[in-house]
Amino acid sequence: MSDANREDPADSQGKIIVFGSKQIRRQWVDGAWFFSVIDIIAALTDSASPTKYWTAMKQREQTSSGIQLSTLCRQLKLSSADGKSYKTDCVNTEAAFRVIQSIPSPKAEPFKRWLAEVGYQRVQEIENPELAQQRARAIYKAKGYPDAWIEKRLRSIAIRDELTGEWKNRGVADQKDYAILTAEIARATFGVTPAEHKNIKGLARQNLRDHMTDLELLFSMLGEAATTEITRHRDAQGFGENRQAAVEGGTVAGNARRELEEKSGKRVVTGANFLPAARRPRLGPKAS
Repeated sequence: MSDANREDPADSQGKIIVFGSKQIRRQWVDGAWFFSVIDIIAALTDSASPTKYWTAMKQREQTSSGIQLSTLCRQLKLSSADGKSYKTDCVNTEAAFRVIQSIPSPKAEPFKRWLAEVGYQRVQEIENPELAQQRARAIYKAKGYPDAWIEKRLRSIAIRDELTGEWKNRGVADQKDYAILTAEIARATFGVTPAEHKNIKGLARQNLRDHMTDLELLFSMLGEAATTEITRHRDAQGFGENRQAAVEGGTVAGNARRELEEKSGKRVVTGANFLPAARRPRLGPKAS
């Protein structure tokens, strides 16, 4: 795979990429990044005291809109300039954009305009879903992914959406249940769990499917498409029945994978990924 420079936002150290060289302290908690509000304010204003600015901003927002910005925050211990750690107001990505909207500073205006543009694009995509695919294709293209791979990845997204739609309509609502069902399909398809698969590829918080090879994507699609068909045929309802369908759908793909490996003499699950060469991992444990 290409070694083009594709830095994941989660790989940058101590900053949000969109803030350029400004250092934004952050911490990974419960599967999401949380960013220091004070650092965001320091990056987007000329305030000599970002802490006082934040206090005044919260008061102003509550008076003008009735919204308490503090409810968007989570206090986390972050290292300070003196080397010690202090509890600091932090926000996830969505809340960070909401905080930016409340900053009356010229430096914040480009981000506000960008948010407005993104919102407009989403409205357009709701009216014309094809635009969403075009946008996703352009993003992958800009990252340097091959055209043939991009088409498979977009198709895999459509198949995944169809499957999760079935789960939702059949009484599976909890995101944790979605994760369990997905893991069942993956384990039956590849012989490893998604976590083990990511480890083989040397991934941390990157999206596993964005680092799959063509064959891995194809077998992933087969497992999920087969699960959808079995789910519909069985009229599976609730978590238990859908879990059984997930295992059986993944097994269909797993059997095909093993037959291909036997005839080709090559493993389908490999350490190949789209990480820069300097961060390429050693090959992990063998899939069964």
